Amino acid sequence: MREFLLILLCYLIGSIPFSYIAARVLAHTDVRTRGSGNVGATNVFRTSGTGAALLALAGDLIKGVLAAWLGLTLGGLLLAALCSLAAVIGHCYPLFLRFRGGKAVATAGGVVLWLMPKVVIILLLIFIAVVYVSRYVSLASIAVAVLLPVIALMLHNPWEYILLSVLMAALVVYRHRENIRKLRQGTEARIGDRA
Repeated sequence: MREFLLILLCYLIGSIPFSYIAARVLAHTDVRTRGSGNVGATNVFRTSGTGAALLALAGDLIKGVLAAWLGLTLGGLLLAALCSLAAVIGHCYPLFLRFRGGKAVATAGGVVLWLMPKVVIILLLIFIAVVYVSRYVSLASIAVAVLLPVIALMLHNPWEYILLSVLMAALVVYRHRENIRKLRQGTEARIGDRA
């Protein structure tokens, strides 16, 4: 029962819509009705400016870190994985925004930062490289999602974290399905494009 309540708490933590809040407070914008409509830091950047985007990014990262820390501290590896996944699901399907949330990249990044710091360093370098070459944040997000379980396995992380990596990667790619369609059609927005 205690574990279930902790997982539920982490889902609620993940549901806190920092992107929506940052855009509302700093730019008086409803990010759900601007740009791509996605409740995430990239869309906040395009529609509401750098300050709001940085606040949104920090909040989403902290959600992942907090969920991973709570699970690991109070229950060990398996509970850390379950709490982390709950927070990522909460970010994608937040209770507070009628289950219409973001694409989980930053929150999953916070999870990996806390549980697998060596993995996050490699993924960050890959992310930067893909964005630099392509100027597509979505493509970089998809690339690091696909590579997450591979690198987690290569660095001999516990099976609980490898399974978590697979599930988070699948969720991130699924949430980017519209971006994948736009990338194939050549209509995806590049970094620096304004809504």
